[in-house]
Amino acid sequence: MKRGNFLKTAGLGVAALALPGCTGIPRRPPAGGSVTPPNILFCISDDQSWLHAGAYGDSVVKTPNFDRIAREGVLFNHAYCAAPSCTPSRGGILTGQHIWRLEQGGNLWSTLPAKFPVYPGLLAGAGYHVGYTRKGWGPGQVEPGGRSANPAGPQYENFNQFLKEAPESVPWCFWFGSTDPHRDYDRGSGVAAGMRLDEVTVPPIWPDVPQVRSDVCDYYAEIQRFDREVGDMLRLLEQTGQMDNTLIVITSDNGMPFPRSKANLYDLGTRMPLAVFWNGRIPGGRVVDDFVSHTDVAPTFLEAAGLDPPGDMTGKSLMDILSTDRSGRVTPGRDHVVTARERHAWVRVDGLGYPSRALRTYDFLYIRNYEPDRWPAGDPPMYGDIDCRDLRYEAPTKEYLMRHRDDPAVQRLFEMSFGKRPTEELYDLRSDPHQMRNVAQEPEYRKARLELSARLKAYLEETGDPRATNQEPLWDSYPYYGSREFRPREGAPLPKQ
Repeated sequence: MKRGNFLKTAGLGVAALALPGCTGIPRRPPAGGSVTPPNILFCISDDQSWLHAGAYGDSVVKTPNFDRIAREGVLFNHAYCAAPSCTPSRGGILTGQHIWRLEQGGNLWSTLPAKFPVYPGLLAGAGYHVGYTRKGWGPGQVEPGGRSANPAGPQYENFNQFLKEAPESVPWCFWFGSTDPHRDYDRGSGVAAGMRLDEVTVPPIWPDVPQVRSDVCDYYAEIQRFDREVGDMLRLLEQTGQMDNTLIVITSDNGMPFPRSKANLYDLGTRMPLAVFWNGRIPGGRVVDDFVSHTDVAPTFLEAAGLDPPGDMTGKSLMDILSTDRSGRVTPGRDHVVTARERHAWVRVDGLGYPSRALRTYDFLYIRNYEPDRWPAGDPPMYGDIDCRDLRYEAPTKEYLMRHRDDPAVQRLFEMSFGKRPTEELYDLRSDPHQMRNVAQEPEYRKARLELSARLKAYLEETGDPRATNQEPLWDSYPYYGSREFRPREGAPLPKQ
């Protein structure tokens, strides 16, 4: 198909490419000063926290390909996922909406109702060749939501196959979903790859012991594998002459699979690596401090392609930031972000979740826990929302905390990750960047707490969150399509409640 014919028929003669949730959208000139719509390559790791890349200053993990995109493109310091859990996070990316608007899609191991449009479907409806490999939307089941295919698009064996099947002169959009660095890890793989335990920086929320340092190195080893595969795709783009008109985004879905990280609204659970590159179309060599959300990805891709995002999208396109030549704080209104959590794994009696919402600013993190009587890490003795639900996999950091929970040096750290939490949490990030001291009830923080609470409530009401609008929240009653079986690994510690 010739480029001119593509532009004439976009959205009309390509219905066979459309995915569930497509609607007709008027076209306009593509963003970024492009004459033609760009190709789009979206690379997403699985369970990687934001600071674990060379571009963010980590000297142990080696991420030359992420660092290249960050160096030649735009590196974001304050990017956050919609939820610190795979399925809802990916739903937020695909739909451009907060998880509380996605019904069942707000839970892990759920479905994503077809009434919520997804950007691959919208691009396909406008003539794009779309597809994904490995982990797209999920885990979950697509059929109960009324879809016949993964919301990320048709599945391909790999990027090379996808490009070979792409029609000539038709723009494409590809989702590379790695399963790294999700557990299970090969124990000792980090050290075997040449990492030194004494060079690892251990966050103060965990014990600084060799077992934890080695666990972090094993996690790093899988980040490096993800980065190598990204490098393979970048080289393929260069070899096929498609690098110059490809919008490239590299990020993760949620935080690392460690205690007080994944499935938590603290930074290690929600703050994401994010680098964006579009050669010659967005000024590179910049570091941006604006707050951005994964819900901004879908409207960004649509605007870049010359499409108007649907009005239901709560995310906002990043093209205004990307198209400038400014670093630091670019857009005054992007001074905060809201994240959320509903049910992660099936780890509490009757499948109850741990509903929470958070408002993150430069100075504070405010968290509202709606069911403080529940165990945030899952019911004892499994604490299955940490790392993995049933301890079938090795989880050295989690297991060290469990085995040494009575040691004076570990007791507080154990409680921070495994213990119950109050209705309100407030952390002063100016003095407590690791979010270890809850100051919500301290008198000198009363004004800040009330202001942040009111600000969060107003935003949740504005965007239709049932938890803030007196609607019945249904997330605990939605089907769970994953395993509900508890099978502890032989030799795993099981402390009594």
